Amino acid sequence: MEKIFENNRKWVADKLAEDPDYFKKMAMGQEPRYLFIGCADSRVPAGEITGHGPGEMFVHRNIANMVVHTDINMLSVLQYAVEVLKVRDIIVCGHYGCGGVAAAAGNKQFGLIDNWLRNIKDVIRLHDNEISSIDDEQQRLRRLVELNVVEQVRNLYKTSIIQNAMQTDNPPRLHGLVYDISEGLLHDLKVDMDTIQRYDSIYKLAVAE
Repeated sequence: MEKIFENNRKWVADKLAEDPDYFKKMAMGQEPRYLFIGCADSRVPAGEITGHGPGEMFVHRNIANMVVHTDINMLSVLQYAVEVLKVRDIIVCGHYGCGGVAAAAGNKQFGLIDNWLRNIKDVIRLHDNEISSIDDEQQRLRRLVELNVVEQVRNLYKTSIIQNAMQTDNPPRLHGLVYDISEGLLHDLKVDMDTIQRYDSIYKLAVAE
């Protein structure tokens, strides 16, 4: 722990050297443009890989960057980001080599987390023909990482929070990205929202009275 405090003191000193009022400005509030929903993996720090510092990005992380409609934690973050902070862009970011995705692709038991991984198994079920047609295991898992991101972006669109936001003058934009740890680069999956919008008769909500 002493190393943590030492690093903290150095970080404070460096920031104050750059701007003596840095922390005073931070204490005045936040106006982040982005909400980043990413994996809890320690190798995927949202701010660092996107070049954003404190106050610029609101972040929620969980195992395998999931958007689960019964996850009150995620929904609370989403609602606050959209309705209070007025973020302009919402990013779901997965990463190649995701342990959660790999675990969901197998049949081994891990305990409590198995219930969470069931949500990724649903992604496998939805895309079973494509996934099962890939013989190389590494490529199969990489594709599953991508498809999982796509489905989580679609899950975002289905939430009442985003449905309500879409009826405002400036709705947030939804993005699906994948981070390649081996090269450090982000890749845009260019998620086609037209696919889910075809089901607006099911998911779209009427304007609240």
